[in-house]
This record gives sequence, structure tokens and C-alpha cells, in this order.
Amino acid sequence: MGNELIVHKGHLPKALLSVRAAQYVRMSTEIQHYSIQNQAAVIAAYAHAHNLTLVRTYKDEGESGLLIKNRPGLLQLMEDVETGQIDFSHLLVYDVSRWGRFQDVDESAHYEFMCKRVGIKVAYCAEQFDNDGTMLASIVKNIKRVMAAEYSRELSVKVYAGQCRFARLGYKPCGNPGYGLVRELVDEKEQSKGVLKRGQRKYLASDHVRVRPGDPREVATVRWIFKRFLEVKCETAVAWELNKKKVPSRSGTPWTRVMIGAILRDESYIGNLIFNRRSWKLRQTHTYNPPEQWIRAEGCLEPIIGRDIFAQVAKFITERRVDLTEEEMLVRLRRTLHKEGKLSVNIINRTSGLPCSATCRTHFGSMRNLYRLLGYTPKRSYEFLESRPLWSVQKTNLTSRIGAAIRRTGCRTSTGGWTDSLRVNGTICVSVRAARWTSGKLVTHSPHWTIQCDAHVPAGWIAAIRLSEHNKAVLDYVLLPTDGKVKRTIRFSEVARKRRSITCFKTADALVRALTRKVTKTGRAFLAMPVLRSRQQKVSQPKTKSGPARH
Repeated sequence: MGNELIVHKGHLPKALLSVRAAQYVRMSTEIQHYSIQNQAAVIAAYAHAHNLTLVRTYKDEGESGLLIKNRPGLLQLMEDVETGQIDFSHLLVYDVSRWGRFQDVDESAHYEFMCKRVGIKVAYCAEQFDNDGTMLASIVKNIKRVMAAEYSRELSVKVYAGQCRFARLGYKPCGNPGYGLVRELVDEKEQSKGVLKRGQRKYLASDHVRVRPGDPREVATVRWIFKRFLEVKCETAVAWELNKKKVPSRSGTPWTRVMIGAILRDESYIGNLIFNRRSWKLRQTHTYNPPEQWIRAEGCLEPIIGRDIFAQVAKFITERRVDLTEEEMLVRLRRTLHKEGKLSVNIINRTSGLPCSATCRTHFGSMRNLYRLLGYTPKRSYEFLESRPLWSVQKTNLTSRIGAAIRRTGCRTSTGGWTDSLRVNGTICVSVRAARWTSGKLVTHSPHWTIQCDAHVPAGWIAAIRLSEHNKAVLDYVLLPTDGKVKRTIRFSEVARKRRSITCFKTADALVRALTRKVTKTGRAFLAMPVLRSRQQKVSQPKTKSGPARH
């Protein structure tokens, strides 16, 4: 990267704050190798001409300007502006379109207003007007924003028309091929230039992408899937057998009925290429197009499956689908409940003739509503769901208090990318969760608390709101460290809490003070802290009296 992006962080007196500036640069695609450098060069020249010192850079590389959610640079800039963590008085931007090509032109104006509201002057270094707040500047800026939005709309129409044209010729315009297939790059003479891996793209306009059979082992697996499905007539059974044989999927995850269903419906395996089943124009909403809008190129691929076998599979799948009214669904579910003596998601999904659990949720709102309509009371209590909105508000408020306390110590905070979490100085992550009360299975068993992590909780600290009996109110607050390897669920009883040194606090203020002290310590203290390990790790650890309790 060029020297233009090197910022000078010299400590300047407060009187010279007016000459300190930050820059925001963005390029929309990875193909524009020099876009960031070109912007930075123009900005550096502008800063030099106006006697400004660049002290910070906010940067988004290869990110579209249509949305803000995938632009960490702009998000960090707005967060610093909102929290007052700024040490500059000027923001230098290449041109008006660098804010983004938002379809709502007021959105980019909103981000500029947020900066101006806290005293930051925004300058557009490559524009032919001064952003001085005059009527002329306001009119020109608004026209530029409309032009940026219109550019994206026109480009979207042109790109879509080009994709449709090449799809009719048998080329694959975009997306990844199915299992057992690969993308092959060919030149204008249809000569192969090699196989494109996942994430790779063509760079020459004269090159195109074909689809052909790939790994012979994957091709054999596809043929086995079609053959086996005609025997067992069940996607779940086929997926189970593949997992039992340890046949790897393309994603590395276990096979599911959805994966098998996608393969069985994919006409690429009989040589047909279908485009425009679903569109996502301007990244607004995914739209499923009707079949008459699909673009079909037949016989443009080397087939893997015979058309007669594919037709048999398609005929069975089509005839198997039966559209039921909600009354008929309830009748069949009551019949299954009477036969099984109970109902669950697994029972519903594996019983032939019943709608799947996802369909039940769509029609009846939730499984609890379905159980009420059936007059069925499951043994598992779902009362904790009633108080879930309360937890959400409590967690959000606690996250805000922790963030404010940490920032008062001089540390920088940012969103950690997880719900209700903070990242401190870019390293330590604080995750805020709720510890749900659960009664013991037997009368003699003591209650325990469960923390649902939803995904891998990053290394750092978990601050949890521990709920009282039946999850009706807040009992207290607990704090526990994690090494980033705890998965899904953390369980502990009151006895286990003391044995595992999970710290308890009566008030949120006490928790916030203790957590602030811990996260502001040196990195060495953070690395040396005890960690909470998952059950999978503990299997290989030697057992000691002071070891962690079982989850």
C-alpha cells in the first residue's frame, strides 16, 4: 500500500486540533487494485495544500456502496463519531459517491450530517465545489447523490441483460456449481484455461465460464444418490447413509435432507443450465421468479445422470407433494399424537404424511401454538420463552453500560460482530448473555442455569444475567472467562459455580466495575487468566480435584 495511507499519530496540542484530519476511502470491487491508492493520493495532496495532518484512516476494500452493513470502515467511523472517540476536526473523502451509492439518497446525507453535528468538517477532495454549506454546494451534492444511485440502477440493468444473454449461450454467469461440478474458464475460442476455485473470478471480458463434471469421486456420489433415492424414496435416509460412510460434502458439514433434495432437483446433472430462478437486484430483496422467467439452456453441459432416471426422481417428488389445509394438518397431527403418545419436532419430521416442522411453524406461528391447538402439553416447559423479550432489553442495556464504562477508561470499543457483544481495543471480546434457570429433572436434583451461546463465543469474558426461579426476574449477575472454544451451551449449578470460580455479583454496577478492571489490564494478564473449556476439550485433559465441573 502506498505511503498516502500512512497516518501520522504525533501528539499535537489541543490548539492544533483544527489541523488534524481523518480520511475515508472505499473501493467497490477487488478488481480495482489501485482505487484505494488513487483516492489516498488525491486526499494526501488536498491535505498538504490545506495544511492538514492525516491522523486516522477508515477503509473499506472490495465492499459495495449499496449497503452499509458490510462496511466495517464506515461503521467504525460512525461509531467513533457517536461515542465521541474522535481526535480530528476534518474528514476527507474522495468524492460524494464514496459514502455509498445508496438507493435512498438521504442515507449518505445522513452520515455526513452525523459528522457535521459533532463539529467535523467534511471535504470532498476530487469534487469541483467546496463543501461550505452554501445553497450551490447543497444542490450539487444532492445531484451527485442522485447520480450515484442512478449509476447503480443503470449498471444493474446492463449487467442483468448481459448475464441473461450469456446464460442462453450455455455459460454460467454467476454463482457456484452443484456438487460434483466445477467451473471451467474458457477463452473466446472455447479453449480451456483451467478450473476456477471457489471465490475466483474471470478478469478478461473475452473469457467465459463453463460448467463440467469435476472430481470423479463426487460424480460417483451423485450417481449413487439418484440410484439410492429411487430405492429408499427418502432424502433423510440417503443423507444418513452418506454420513455413516463418512462421505465428505463440499462444505465439510454433515449431509442433510436439504442438500440431497437440492441435488435431486438440479437439472445441471442432465446437461441443462437454468438461470434467473432467483434474483437479487441492487441487493435489496431476494425474489423467486416464476418458471416462465427462467432462462434454460438445454444440452450445454456434459450429463452425469440419464434423463430417464432424473425423470423418475422428479415424478416421485412431484407426486409426493400434497397441499393440505390447516384443518387436515391438525387431523393428521392428532392421529400421530394418539399413536405415538407424544409429539416433538423429530416425530413430526420423520412421520410420513405429516407436514414438516418448518411448515407447521409457518402455518401456526410456533410449535407452542400448534401444541395448544392440539390440546397437547409437552413435558418440557416452554415458559422461559414468555420472558425472552425481558432478557433482550436487559442484555442490551447491560451491554451499553459496560461499553460506556470501558470507554471512560480510555479504551476503544467496537461491535464484536455478535449480538450483544463488544470488542475492546480490537482484541478482548465481552459477550453479554442470559443464564436461564432450569429445574432439576428429579426432586433431589438442584436447579441449574444455562447460557445459550448460539455460536462460538469469542475469547474474552461472558457477562451473564442470572435469572431467578421460572425466569421471572433477575437473580444476580455472573462473570466467567472463555478461551473462545466453548460451543453452544454452558451449564452450571450453584455448587458448580463456586467450584469453577464463576464470580457472582448482586448488582449490575458491581459487575460493570469488576469487568472494566479486568478488560483494561495488560494483555499479559488477559492471556494468563483461567479459561472455561468445553466438554470436548476436557476429555483429553487429566482429571484433578480442582478441574472444571461437567457441563
